[in-house]
Amino acid sequence: MILEMVASGGDRPVVTANGRSLTASDLLARARAAAHRFRGHPAVLYLSPSHLAYPVALFGAALAGIPFVPLNYRLGRNQLTRLLARHPGALVLRQADLDELLSADEAAESTELSEPAQDQDSVAVVLYTSGTTAEPKAALLRHRHLLAYVLNTQEFASAEEGDAALVAVPPYHVAGLMNLLTNLYSGRRLVYLSAFDAGEWLRTARGERVTHALVVPTMLARIVAEVPTGDAGTPTLRSLAYGGARTPRPVVERALRIFPDTGFVNAYGLTETASSVAVLGPDDHRAALAATDPALRDRLGSVGRPLPGVEIEIRDDDGRPAPAGETGLVFVRGDQISGEYGGRSALDADGWFPTRDRGRLDADGYLFIEGRADDTIIRGGENIAPAEIEDVLVTHPGVLEAAVIGVPDPEWGQRIVAVVVGEGDPAEVRQWAKDRLRSSKTPDAVVFRAELPRTETGKLLRRTLLAELETTHA
Repeated sequence: MILEMVASGGDRPVVTANGRSLTASDLLARARAAAHRFRGHPAVLYLSPSHLAYPVALFGAALAGIPFVPLNYRLGRNQLTRLLARHPGALVLRQADLDELLSADEAAESTELSEPAQDQDSVAVVLYTSGTTAEPKAALLRHRHLLAYVLNTQEFASAEEGDAALVAVPPYHVAGLMNLLTNLYSGRRLVYLSAFDAGEWLRTARGERVTHALVVPTMLARIVAEVPTGDAGTPTLRSLAYGGARTPRPVVERALRIFPDTGFVNAYGLTETASSVAVLGPDDHRAALAATDPALRDRLGSVGRPLPGVEIEIRDDDGRPAPAGETGLVFVRGDQISGEYGGRSALDADGWFPTRDRGRLDADGYLFIEGRADDTIIRGGENIAPAEIEDVLVTHPGVLEAAVIGVPDPEWGQRIVAVVVGEGDPAEVRQWAKDRLRSSKTPDAVVFRAELPRTETGKLLRRTLLAELETTHA
């Protein structure tokens, strides 16, 4: 359905990468050719950075009626071998194979365009979760989940002529997948960066006259660092979305100032929810930045309100709906929500998906995420959200990033250790936190290091950090 509509663009360029472009008709012809090649395989595995052939492979798999499986090409050999073994007989597309997909095949003329070689309930994409705490799980997204997200959030061909979206998130991330579908559907040309570099990102945004972009928090932090003073100099950039992990508020505030004419969007979602389920829009960002009311200013730390077609509910530890303002477990429901792993559904009887995030909804329906439930520190019987302490630490002038971890302790159950990136005296940083938090939430120790362990998409590898801390602070 989406490819049929995009194909109506004819000779309009729709995808650009490394100085080359595909028109709408080019994309259609090459997707048909790819489908002809893909048939007979149970799946297509994409093992490469972003490439001009990425949308060709995705739509080719859809036309062939088989799942598309983008894999993290940066994984170690052993982990990749295990993932490949889960897909016997699948066609594996490595970077060296992709140029071949960009050469149209005359045999493709006999390939029908219609996507329903499969029904809307068949599996469209398999995305592996990041595996930051365990072996990656295969999240299944069916065609109906992808369509629900696109149709509920986008208007067909609504973009202005000349609009272009810069995509730097990796192709195996749900944001990379859905950015492709939503921008093509709305009529924006996609501009791919095969690898992120803050300077190159800014140069591309200027050179390609980019109007929309999506980054993860680590990318936004590096972009901000690339522009130490003044304006970022991207006059065409109207919208900048960020998400995928928690973003330190000082980074957001600095970004709002160096992109003064850009509308910011904070997006919250999961692989299992086919991308975003809540967003904090441009008007909310501007209002929060200018607010003197602390409650309104705090909304800059929220992820906004639910998208159309999505319900969000906070439940207490007994599974009952929690009142506004009370922290609990975040559940989501809607047509775009999959919550399925290899044939096993995690949805409850009423269709609610447990995100395993802790959060709260304020009286106006704004969602505040406080971190993963597994990350909660239990100190002396008190539940402590690391995010609350991290938000205080990053306001210290010498702290760039902070991660708070609970380390086993025989007396308290867990003691609080803050690992920070920046410069300063650990005792002075600890006092900074103590002055702004009650004593039970004050870190027992502050450790400086050069960087925090993160995935390529910016998620903090807490298990890695905990293993290091248990060794050094045992």
